[in-house]
Amino acid sequence: MSFVLVTGSAGLVGAETVRQCSSSGYIVIGVDNNMRATFFGPEASTQWSVQHLQSTCPGYLHHEIDIRDKDRMEKLFQQFGSDLSGIVHTAAQPSHDWSAQDPLLDFDVNARATLLLLELTRKYAPQAVFVFTSTNKVYGDHPNNLPIVEQNTRWELDLNHIYGEYGFDESLSIDHCMHSPFGASKTAADILVQEFGRYFGLKTVVFRGGCLTGPGHAGAALHGFLAYLMKCAITGTPYTIHGYGGKQVRDNIHVADLVQCFLHVLHNPPRNGEVYNIGGSRYSNCSMLEAIALCQEITDNAMKITLADNPRAGDHIWWISDVRKFQNHYPEWQYNFNIQQIMESIYEGLLERLDNPNIT
Repeated sequence: MSFVLVTGSAGLVGAETVRQCSSSGYIVIGVDNNMRATFFGPEASTQWSVQHLQSTCPGYLHHEIDIRDKDRMEKLFQQFGSDLSGIVHTAAQPSHDWSAQDPLLDFDVNARATLLLLELTRKYAPQAVFVFTSTNKVYGDHPNNLPIVEQNTRWELDLNHIYGEYGFDESLSIDHCMHSPFGASKTAADILVQEFGRYFGLKTVVFRGGCLTGPGHAGAALHGFLAYLMKCAITGTPYTIHGYGGKQVRDNIHVADLVQCFLHVLHNPPRNGEVYNIGGSRYSNCSMLEAIALCQEITDNAMKITLADNPRAGDHIWWISDVRKFQNHYPEWQYNFNIQQIMESIYEGLLERLDNPNIT
């Protein structure tokens, strides 16, 4: 019987990984201590997600453990390590802004805990595939120095630029730019995952994600902008856009499409230490202004928007991921959700969870 261990198993990516791995016949061991509520407050709690997974995923084994707890994590690896086909590491402190409040805790969660998981994998489960959810923030604000052109509703990279047609591939430099403490801690973890693949020979793979989203996102003001934006549209909560005229562009990938990538590498292990940029690419992307327009169209509510002239430090003006490397290595993978479908799925998911009698 094959087991998969998922960290951050109650979060957006982790929970979808649990669902899809369970449906694929794996016994899933989940690790999550609801630290998202610590980072972003009670509204970001994922306890509801734990309960849902336990009731819908046969054989799901949930462990409320802090991934920084060496003793408890080692006991878990001692118990299941020889049976593990994969470790999918999605747990993290995911916010630029929050990381600046407590860089030590941010680094402890994002970097040191990843090192601990890698070492436990090397010691107890060297045969397992180790999947790491990194971030495009490892590239820092380097993309902001490229030729970006202002359009009516968005910024766009000059199509004549090397990255203009398909977006940014893995050749983009991570050096000589500002990352934020979050970007730096994730970069440290990213490099460690690569090194345990190349130096120690583990089956590691890094996914540098753009905006990862979907109906299971417990969106908060500091993280999960599409889910939080849709929540504001439904509830009438004011929303503040930070800088760039609201024309900053993100590619957005539905978590179900992302987890399909994970399953491909679990079934067909990658080159050791492989790195992939992953996101919505040219297939699924939007600016803030375009996302607001979609929210208003879907909810039929006019949003209360404030535009503040204070862009977040290190924030990308334009980001689109070039996913052709992954598509070349795993040609059977494809998108199932474009930006319209993503927004509609978020809307439907929020309506199911929000206890608001005025929502119909």
